[in-house]
Amino acid sequence: MGRHHHIDPGGVVVIGLGRFGKSLALELVAEGVEVLGIDSDGGVVQGLAGRLTHVVEADSTNEEAMRQLGVGEFRRAVVGVGNDLEASILSASVALALGVEEVWSKAISQAHARILTQIGVHHVVRPEHDMGRRVAHLVRGRMLDYIELDDGYAFAKTRPVRCMLGVTLADSDVRKQFGVTVVGVKRPGQEFTYATAETVVESGDVVIVSGRRESVEKFAATQ
Repeated sequence: MGRHHHIDPGGVVVIGLGRFGKSLALELVAEGVEVLGIDSDGGVVQGLAGRLTHVVEADSTNEEAMRQLGVGEFRRAVVGVGNDLEASILSASVALALGVEEVWSKAISQAHARILTQIGVHHVVRPEHDMGRRVAHLVRGRMLDYIELDDGYAFAKTRPVRCMLGVTLADSDVRKQFGVTVVGVKRPGQEFTYATAETVVESGDVVIVSGRRESVEKFAATQ
């Protein structure tokens, strides 16, 4: 198999070691995951030598080269290739062609994300976009924390709306009015508790709600 690297197939291949790929790869290694890093830039590869389980200079758009590195034996690959759309799409399609079960790819625009989804990429991430949205919510002060999952579903930690104070969740109509589910409640100085139909929310409480992104945003904006 040529220059084949023996890494546990439970490890992760990170293709493209720019800012996103590099920080992701180092984070995975710090969490004890074996990582094979691949980049076409020798300087980048040199800079990460010894910091990843294996790091190789190779052209990730070349199917034969990727086969020789054993990329197809990995269950998970992340394509973090930067602003070169063609290289990103080709690298993702090579990983898919070699049989990687779960391919994650970074997209830099809506159109890019759509193409990646069309060729069969399992998870499309838009780091700048997703972080931007999250930070905007936090900066505006309406949410204390915000997480968006890749299917438009979100969780937010925020203040309760007035109409739900002092009544049980079952009586508050929050789900009907906003389309969100109250997952939990945190009272000042007390532990976080999971919400039930009988839970009564008071004005100093913080609630965690989940639902479609638009519903969660609307709920948080109604203060």
